[in-house]
Amino acid sequence: MGTLVGVPLIAFWVAYLVLDVRSPQEVLAGLDKTVVLRFSDGTELLKVIPADGDRTFVPYTQVPVKLRDAIIATEDPTFWDNQGFDPTGLGRAFLTGVGGGSGITQQYIKKSTGEEDATLGRKFAELVLATKITQEQAKEQIFESYVNIISFGRGTFGPAAAMNAYFGKKLDDSMTWSEAAFLAGMIQSPSVHDPAASGEIHAARRWQYVRDKLVDRGYVKSDEKLAYPGAEVQPPSETRAGRVSYDEFHVKQQVLAELDRDGFPLGRLQQGNLTVETTLERSRQDAAKKALQDRLKSEPAAFRGAIVAVEPKTGAIRAYQGGDQGVRDYASTPHAAGSAFYPFTLAAALRRGYGPDVPISAPEEQEFLGEKFKYPAVCSLKCTPRTAMRAHADGPFIALAKKFGPDALSEAARQAGIPDAVDGVPTMREKDGFLIGPGIAIGRYPLRPLDMAGAYSTFAADGVRATPHLVAKVRDESGAVIWEHTDTARPAFDEDGDQSHRIAQKVTGTLTDSSGAVLRTGEAEHGDSPDNQDAWAVGYTSQLATAVWIGSDDERRLKDASGAKLSGDVVPAAIWRDFMAAAHQGGPAMAPGPPPVARPSR
Repeated sequence: MGTLVGVPLIAFWVAYLVLDVRSPQEVLAGLDKTVVLRFSDGTELLKVIPADGDRTFVPYTQVPVKLRDAIIATEDPTFWDNQGFDPTGLGRAFLTGVGGGSGITQQYIKKSTGEEDATLGRKFAELVLATKITQEQAKEQIFESYVNIISFGRGTFGPAAAMNAYFGKKLDDSMTWSEAAFLAGMIQSPSVHDPAASGEIHAARRWQYVRDKLVDRGYVKSDEKLAYPGAEVQPPSETRAGRVSYDEFHVKQQVLAELDRDGFPLGRLQQGNLTVETTLERSRQDAAKKALQDRLKSEPAAFRGAIVAVEPKTGAIRAYQGGDQGVRDYASTPHAAGSAFYPFTLAAALRRGYGPDVPISAPEEQEFLGEKFKYPAVCSLKCTPRTAMRAHADGPFIALAKKFGPDALSEAARQAGIPDAVDGVPTMREKDGFLIGPGIAIGRYPLRPLDMAGAYSTFAADGVRATPHLVAKVRDESGAVIWEHTDTARPAFDEDGDQSHRIAQKVTGTLTDSSGAVLRTGEAEHGDSPDNQDAWAVGYTSQLATAVWIGSDDERRLKDASGAKLSGDVVPAAIWRDFMAAAHQGGPAMAPGPPPVARPSR
């Protein structure tokens, strides 16, 4: 008898001393968790799901009491009192062969160690470690770790992800007993008990089992009416974790890339259970999507579009729409800027003392850096930068480019906010990455809508440049801010803030339309043809600078739904005005602006 009792006890004691159990905190810290991106008002934008599934951490205090009781009643009724395992349950499982006999603490040990082999050695080690961790950790901590590490099925880990996957709801104290019983029933075997896998009859039977346990353990009164919530359970496709549309995917990629540059790679976000607060405003993001979709559905199928809106004083991106036609993000894809580049040409001239009302000699045919440009004289011999901008006359801006040189144009655009390089590729340069060719005179170099909105916002902010950004704050799991975007605003065109202010105001003065808003529409030609391949509407108020681009997946001649060649005055301008009107609701009313300008033939 001494041998039968003493040897197991000695083995247990030795194993207790030798085997090491990782703390729940250490285990949870090592797991990749779901990263939540939020709008600026704190509402959820989207989730970034780890490869193994949606793992949204929930502190013990935020697990609804009904769900705690349902899980304990079903999985381990003696959890609060036992020493890591339930001897009665183990004995019953050993004698009857029914049930695994594993309580909550043992299940946690099994999941956290990854040791799930059905061997006596593994089971013995599991009992030892369950006992040891019970001596070292509070029961609340063990339950918190357990409920966050177990799978509820449908690619979810933890109750918050499960509540969304099955019921499309947020986890909070409004949870019903019926919902709690359903989720608690999933734990034993999610792939079997999910009604989408085994049918409603099986799932209802499992739910009834959990409901009976709640009654037997005294959590629910026997006469309390509970109904199987089958009608409320969503199909798997309705609440698939991490599901995003193409336009949301573009936002996610841009946010993650920005976070990586700021020292928060995805791995750090997932390991730290961090939450990201973006600069995007839900109402303006929705307005941008609607404006783009509403117009493009009546245009040729080849048309693609993008909208980016930036707050001038801060650089905060308030709307970002890269299109919903596929994985290509048109808001961050460079496109020929065409005549939408001319405000930077004017800024370069203003920096060198050339006024907006000084006449420009602009013959119809000009040679610049070895290339001949032929554009009709649109605004007579008395053409000035101001009249040329309003008449969409190209010749005067080519003349300014020739007068001040390509470096001056490039420098002014960079001072406004066009970056030196995108993904390691220099901007506004020839393919060698050094030379600036004659194409800069007519905006031949491709620029991103993101950068155009940011650069125009410098004019909107009266010459103060702020870096466009999508990330406002990063918070830890308690909600505390651990990183925040710092203000980068500074004078753009001159260290003298007054001089930068004057330059920006003079550019604005040449662009203001009859609505009081500032708008520049423009196009980029398709090769040497008279047709266009890209069209822009870029403009601003004091509240918002917005760039709209319309084009296609490849360089081609484009005509709109009316059969006219693509023009910034028509499709992009209509989208710009629709979006800006919606984005300024509650602010000053925006007039429709001037009618399209009759463009000269080229």
